Amino acid sequence: MSIPLILVGAGGMGRAWLQTIEAEPRAELAGVVDLDLDAARAALAEAGRTDVPVGSDAVALAQETGAQAVVNVTVPRAHHPVTTSALFAGLPVLSEKPVADTLPRALSLAAAAEVTGQLFMVSQSRRYNPQLFSLRAQAEGLGAAGALVTEFFKAPRFGGFRERMLHPLLLDMAIHPFDTARFLLGAEPVSVYCEEFNPPWSWYDGDAAATAIFEMDGGARFVYTGSWCSPGQETSWNGSWRLSAERGTVTWDGDHEPVVEAPDAGVAEKGVLEATVLDEGGTVPGEGIAGALAEFLDALAAGAGAAPGRSEGAGVVTPMGEVHENIMSLAMVEAAVESASRGGRVRVDEILENAWRQALAGESRDEVRERLVAWPSVRGALTAGARV
Repeated sequence: MSIPLILVGAGGMGRAWLQTIEAEPRAELAGVVDLDLDAARAALAEAGRTDVPVGSDAVALAQETGAQAVVNVTVPRAHHPVTTSALFAGLPVLSEKPVADTLPRALSLAAAAEVTGQLFMVSQSRRYNPQLFSLRAQAEGLGAAGALVTEFFKAPRFGGFRERMLHPLLLDMAIHPFDTARFLLGAEPVSVYCEEFNPPWSWYDGDAAATAIFEMDGGARFVYTGSWCSPGQETSWNGSWRLSAERGTVTWDGDHEPVVEAPDAGVAEKGVLEATVLDEGGTVPGEGIAGALAEFLDALAAGAGAAPGRSEGAGVVTPMGEVHENIMSLAMVEAAVESASRGGRVRVDEILENAWRQALAGESRDEVRERLVAWPSVRGALTAGARV
C-alpha cells in the first residue's frame, strides 16, 4: 500500500522531489503546496500530473486529501514553521537539509517531535551513496581512527544569494562533509578551531575558503579544508577523503570506489574486512534523495515515531537523519562559524547550550518550551533521541 504525501515547495529542488516521489511505488503524491500556486501548477504540469490538487497550506491540504505525511522542501527559514505545524497536526515530516535555518529553531523542532510523538527526519542526501557505505565499512575494519581529512576545492559561479553570503562555504556547503565525518567515524564533535578567508581573486563577498580542525569524542581529529573559488584540479562535489587508522589507511576520491591499504592486517583480518565491505555496501536503501525517501517510508511502515517515545524492544530502527541525530551536523557548522569569528577554539557544548537558551526565549508553544526545560542537557537529549 502506498503512503499519500504532501510535497511543500515547488522550486527547483521541489521538482526533483516530485519526480522522486512519482518514481517510488510506495509513495503517492497527494498534493503540492507553494505560496505561489502557479508555480505548484507548473511543476505538476511539467510532470504530467495536472490531476493533483494544489494549495498554500500543507496541513489544510493534507486534511482535504487524506495525506499521511509531509515532504518539506521549502527555503531554510520556512523549515521551522512548516514542520512544526505538520507535526502538531499528526503528520510525520521528511525535510530537506538543513533541519532549520538556525540551531535554536532546530532544537525547537526536536522538542516538537518529542511532544507530538511524530517522526521528523532530515534528508542528508549525500549519505545515501554506496561508495560511502563501503568507505565506512572499510574504516571499521581498520580499528581505531586517528585522523580523517577531507579536501573540497571547486570554483562554481552560482550568481545570486550564495555570492552575497557572509560565510558561503561553511553555511551552504560544509554541512555535507561535516555530516559525512560523523557518519564515517561514528563519533560526535567536542570542539573546533576554524579559520576562514577570502582569496583576493574571489567573486564571493564573504569568505569562500576555510580550514577547520574538529576534535571528536574518542580522540580522533577531523580536518576539513575547502574553497569555493579554486579553479583547476577540482575535487569531486563529495570531496576527497583520507582516513588514517590503527591498522591502515583508506582513501576515497568522492566518485569511485574507496581504496584501502592495511599493511598491518593479517590474512584473516583482511578476509573479514573484505566480507564486511560486501555486507555493509549492500545496505544502502537508495541513492541521494531517493534513498532518503525510501528510508523515511521504511520507518513509517515500521511504526517509527519520535525516537525518545518508542520502545527499544519494538524492533523499530531510527532512520538516518532523524532530527535528534541530525542536529549535531548543523551544530558543527555553527561552531565552525563561531570559531572563525572569534579567532579561537570553540567547545560544541557551549554552542549547544547557547542555542538552547535562545530556543527557550523564542519558543511560542508552551508544551515545546516545557519539553526543552526538561532536557537534562542538550547533548544528552540529542544522544538519547538519536539512540537506535
